[in-house]
Amino acid sequence: MFYKEKLASYIDHTLLASDATKEQLSKLCKEAIDYNFASVCVNGSRVKYCVSLLKESAVKVCSVVGFPLGAMESRSKAFEARQALLDGATEIDMVINIGFLKEKEDALVVEDIRGVKNECKDKILKVIIETSLLTEEEKIRACKLAVDGGADFVKTSTGFSKGGATTEDVALMKKSVPPNIKVKAAGGVRTFDDAQKMIASGASRIGTSGGVAIIEGATFDGSY
Repeated sequence: MFYKEKLASYIDHTLLASDATKEQLSKLCKEAIDYNFASVCVNGSRVKYCVSLLKESAVKVCSVVGFPLGAMESRSKAFEARQALLDGATEIDMVINIGFLKEKEDALVVEDIRGVKNECKDKILKVIIETSLLTEEEKIRACKLAVDGGADFVKTSTGFSKGGATTEDVALMKKSVPPNIKVKAAGGVRTFDDAQKMIASGASRIGTSGGVAIIEGATFDGSY
């Protein structure tokens, strides 16, 4: 059984809606401080603002890259990551090129990831493989290619596709990477019990917009 405080340290408190306002981001950051969440996860244009609100706290700022489709040009992903890091992000969650993966263009998948990792250097890179679109073989191969590209984490989902995290996918991903590579579960984690099950299956981070509801024992009714 996880206590609230311990579970909070696993949560990336997330707001990736296209219509998110500064008022909502301010609330997100205040909640992250109040509950001691691991990070806030926001779109690149909002990184600098969130960094300014969190500079006196231990809460990190995470930004997404190539989000949510992963289909943008690799050089654009690298630039997007570079700018987010210059603005103060210390973690990057990038989406792989899923089409490349399905075409078995493994070298291109690795190159895409490596370009972002080269910008991250010692900062944390989480690689989103979008499990709901993949076969089991593709999930395993995606995890291995993410490791080859320099990932620090493999992440289940964007929360913007057909499905989110499952305990089965988390366990498969954990088994498919070396012990030093971590797993982030995102999408569809709605309750305290859901979060505990993801952690028991191997997740080291939980991405959710419902962190407060989860910690307080309520049910989050959103998709991410």
